[in-house]
Amino acid sequence: MNPVRYKVRECTDEVRIEQFLRQARIGFLGLADGNLPYVVPLNYVWMDGKLYFHGAGDGRRNQVMSANSEVCFTVCEEYGTITNPVPAKTDTAYMSVMIFGQAEPITDLDEATRVLQEMMNKYVPGYHNRPLSKQHVDKYRSAVYGGPVQVCRITPQHVTAKENPIEAENMYRAGANAGQEV
Repeated sequence: MNPVRYKVRECTDEVRIEQFLRQARIGFLGLADGNLPYVVPLNYVWMDGKLYFHGAGDGRRNQVMSANSEVCFTVCEEYGTITNPVPAKTDTAYMSVMIFGQAEPITDLDEATRVLQEMMNKYVPGYHNRPLSKQHVDKYRSAVYGGPVQVCRITPQHVTAKENPIEAENMYRAGANAGQEV
């Protein structure tokens, strides 16, 4: 694996990376479909040092993963523009994490139930008044709802992270310009 080239932006703080992966909401699953790249935006959860996602059990994503399970999952959040009177020094505040590994479908009902419960907790906390049952998840993974849903896991083989922190005093605010104090 290639190391992060721009070392000043590299983040090696495992606690910071873990926190970021737990709170960010959208990631991009990168796959190799023969000679073509194929990238899919997904909801996901990060738990126990692994990344999980779910979706329809058929379709292009699963066909591509069956042929080549090597993936890259990228999560990135942009926090705003960092201003500077010198145009070439204007920058972006952000954090990004790239997870390289193999994607594999989860067949264990207990693990799939735990993952889907975690997704509910992340995306709609408190909305449902009781936890998911294994019976519900088993039906969800079958054709009962118009097509099976597959839960997948990526076990990281390599992780890289970069960030450019927010500089509160230099963040762009609408109406500000380089020659004026706001």
